[in-house]
Amino acid sequence: MRCLKPAFFVLASFVFFTKAISADLPNIVILYADDMGYGDISSQNPNSKIKTPNLDRLASQGIRFSDGHSSSGICTPSRYALLTGRYHWRKFHGIVGVFGKSAFSSERLTLPEMLKKRGYDTACIGKWHLGWDWSPLRTKSANDKGRFRNHFSDFDWTKQIPDGPLAHGFDYYFGDTVINFPPYAWIENDKLVQAPDCMMDTTKWRPIKEGRWECRPGPMVADWDPYAVFPTLTKKSEAFIEKRKGNKKPFFLYFPFPCPHAPIIPTDEFDGTSQAGPYGDFIVQTDASVGRIIKALENSGQADNTIVIFTADNGPEKYAYARSEKFDHWSAEPFRGLKRDIYEGGHHVPFLVKWPNKIKGGQTFDGLVSQIDIMATIAEVINFKLPKEAAEDSMNLLPVLLGHSKTARESHVHNTYANKFAFRFGEWVLIESKDGYSSGRNKEWELARNYPKDNGLESELYNIKIDPGQKENLAAEKPEMVRKLSMGLRRIRNSYRTSPISK
Repeated sequence: MRCLKPAFFVLASFVFFTKAISADLPNIVILYADDMGYGDISSQNPNSKIKTPNLDRLASQGIRFSDGHSSSGICTPSRYALLTGRYHWRKFHGIVGVFGKSAFSSERLTLPEMLKKRGYDTACIGKWHLGWDWSPLRTKSANDKGRFRNHFSDFDWTKQIPDGPLAHGFDYYFGDTVINFPPYAWIENDKLVQAPDCMMDTTKWRPIKEGRWECRPGPMVADWDPYAVFPTLTKKSEAFIEKRKGNKKPFFLYFPFPCPHAPIIPTDEFDGTSQAGPYGDFIVQTDASVGRIIKALENSGQADNTIVIFTADNGPEKYAYARSEKFDHWSAEPFRGLKRDIYEGGHHVPFLVKWPNKIKGGQTFDGLVSQIDIMATIAEVINFKLPKEAAEDSMNLLPVLLGHSKTARESHVHNTYANKFAFRFGEWVLIESKDGYSSGRNKEWELARNYPKDNGLESELYNIKIDPGQKENLAAEKPEMVRKLSMGLRRIRNSYRTSPISK
C-alpha cells in the first residue's frame, strides 16, 4: 500500500487545486486567426521575414504548443470543432456557403452555452462563418420567383436573423459574419445595423494590396469599406473588455479574426512593416491587434484573471507558394501543405495559452494537442460536468497547463473533405490517400526542396518527429504500421466518441 500513497497524494492535491481555482472563475479570451501559418509567428520560425512581438511575448508568458492542430483545413469545420469539442467530420466536411444555414443542431452543447451555465457573460466579435437562418428575411416577392437571387431587394433587412450566435450561447455578437461573403454590412446581435442598398461593387473599394478580392457577389451597404473591418472589430473587442472593468461576473470573449484570410488588406500604417509583402504586413497588423487586446486586459485590471488562447483555424492559403519564391518566407514552416491539405501545413497551427499565476511562462509543450481539447479543458477549469452527449472528442489539457502531466492526447484524426483522412498516432502519421493535397500540388516547389517523386502507393506513412516536412514516405517499408494505423482510424471513425465520459 505504501507505493500507492504518492500517487494518491498527487491525485488528491490536483483535485483539491482544481476545486480551488474553480471558486474564482477566470475570464476567457480566444483569439482565432484565419488562414495563418505555423511559420508566420517569428518565435516559431527562425527564417521568418515577419516580426510578431506581441505573439512572441504571449508565448513567453505562457505555454506554446508546438504540436497543436485544428480539426480541418478550412474555416467552418474547425470553428465548429473548437466550439463543440467534437470532430467536425462526425457531422459535415465543407464550409457554410453564402446565406447558408447554421452548422449547429439545437441540442448540441457549445462552449459559450456551457460557460453561460456557470454564470459567464459571452460575446462573439468577428467572423462567424457558422451559418444563420436567413429564410425569415426573404420577401414574398423573392419566394414567388421560385429561386433566390440574393439581391438586396429580396430581403426584409429589418427582421431578426434567427439561429446565429445568439441561438448557440452568445449574449452578444458584432461582426460582418464573413469578410468575403454577403451581406457586406455590420450585424449586431441578430439584426443588420444598416440595410444593404446595392450589390457588391469592388470598384467602389480601394485597390487590393495582394491577390484577388475573392468576395462573393451579393447585397452590400453602399459605403462599405473592407479595409475598416479588422480595425472596427479590434476596437469593438477592446471596448467590450474595458466595459467589463469592475464587473464581478466572468466573461468569455471569442474574437475570430478576419485575417490574414483573403482579401489581403492591411491598413496603410502597416505597409512595409514586414519583409514578406502585404500578407506579411497583414500578419504584423494581426499581431498588433493581439497586443491591443492584451493591453486592454491590463489597463482594465483584468489580465491576471484571464486565460488568453491564440490559435488559427487552418494553415495559410495557396498564395504561400508565390510568397516563398518572392520573399523566401514559407508560412507553414517547417511543414508541407497548406490550407485544405491533410499534410501538416493544412492543420498544424499556432497554439498559445497564457494564464497568469497558473501557467508557468516560457514553456514549450511538444505533445500532441488539438483545438477540440479546449472545451473539456475549460470545463475542468470551471468545474462543469460535461454530459456524455457533449464534447465527444475533447481531452482535458488542464494537467498539462498546470505542469502536472507531460502527455496529452495519443491520436488525432484530420480531415478536410470526405473520404480523405490523415491519422496521427504517436509519432506516426498515415495519409489515407495517394497524397495529402487538396489545394493542388506544386511540383516545382517540391522539386526545389528535394521532395521525392510520387511512388504511386495508395497511402503515405511518415514519422512526424524525425520528418516534420513529410518528405520520406515509409508506407512501402512499414506495411504493418500502415495496417495498424488504418485499423485505428476505422475504429475512431466508427465510434461516437474518443474522450472519456465525465464522472
